[in-house]
Amino acid sequence: MLETGILAPDFTLLDQDGKPHSLSDYRGQKIILYFYPKDSTSGCTKQACNFTELLPHFREKNAVVLGVSKDSVASHNKFQEKYDLGFTLLSDPEKEVIQLYDVWKEKNMYGKVTMGVVRTTYLIDENGIITRALGKVNAAGNPAEMLNILEG
Repeated sequence: MLETGILAPDFTLLDQDGKPHSLSDYRGQKIILYFYPKDSTSGCTKQACNFTELLPHFREKNAVVLGVSKDSVASHNKFQEKYDLGFTLLSDPEKEVIQLYDVWKEKNMYGKVTMGVVRTTYLIDENGIITRALGKVNAAGNPAEMLNILEG
């Protein structure tokens, strides 16, 4: 996980519609950048739906939500349409940004050690500085937790 107080590394990834998005495109806004393991799984669906439900409150705080996983653009598109998600999903199949943000880690699932995305959320301020970094977050509770941090 990256440290707070540093400039968030810039990147460009394709969204669920195949359009490029750079982190620097969002300068002047707060960014909730969250990394999740896989589209349409139970925890990831709860997290995404809860972010969507709270989007009006995030917008009031001048914050955008960006979700990143290694799933394909097509997978993101299906995920967004199925659950009517109201924010941008970014596809990182090569895991370049996932590794850049240090969220590709060894995980122990039911006694089996594998590599995967550790659910992590970063809060980035209007100047591109990481102000909060939360690792191993609770999927369902993370959106409300981030809103509480913004309302601080």
